[in-house]
Amino acid sequence: MRARIGNRPVYAASILLGLACWELIARDLPRVILPPPSVVLVRLVTDSLSGLLLVALAKALPAMLIGSGLALAIGIPLGLLLGRSATLSAMFDPVINAVYAVPPVAFVPFFIVWFGLYLWARVALIFLMSIFEIIIAVETGVRDVRPQLIDVGRAFGAGGTTLAWKVLAPAISPFIFLAVRIGIVRGINAMITAELFFAAVNLGFLMNDDARRFDTSGVLSIIVLLALLGLVAQEALKWAEARALPWHVRTS
Repeated sequence: MRARIGNRPVYAASILLGLACWELIARDLPRVILPPPSVVLVRLVTDSLSGLLLVALAKALPAMLIGSGLALAIGIPLGLLLGRSATLSAMFDPVINAVYAVPPVAFVPFFIVWFGLYLWARVALIFLMSIFEIIIAVETGVRDVRPQLIDVGRAFGAGGTTLAWKVLAPAISPFIFLAVRIGIVRGINAMITAELFFAAVNLGFLMNDDARRFDTSGVLSIIVLLALLGLVAQEALKWAEARALPWHVRTS
């Protein structure tokens, strides 16, 4: 815990240094090209207090939560299966790698035909943009389990469920947390992508409206809001991981 507390000043200093660099660079540029963070943060606070941004964000989050939840619910078990079975891996890895190489936005026309322009089309795009990283992270984690761990477990009489619960589960838990972190970040990324590529509503509507008026401070305030959302989500998951896996995350 002392190490985490000791790192907080460095953490804060890195953010402040980034904002200071942004402020210095933007000072010599027209605001329509790059407004300084002082202007963007004032805009962010103003639009948040008025409810404009927070209401739009609240309306956008359900699609992200559903899409990311489905990606985690399917991607984690599938990654476990592929990591444990060489046969299944040989069958499905080429398909996964081939589809993963295609930009997800290329499927937007199909999603519009299949699901329309609103909630379920967004959920489908968020799901597609999230699931492959989740599968790969979990599959890599399962393959990373050292055979010696399994041999030791079997030597002590563990087998079947006991082996899976006492040996495999702790070994792959860090990769499960990694998959969740990746899924949440990709979900936030996909949420705004879906907002922009389908019917522009919520945050996507605000971004498009600001862009049409060359209001770059408004556009950047939404980007900063999404960055803060991702940062808070990541820190919450890191906190949960440190308490769930104290043997893996060094806290002192």
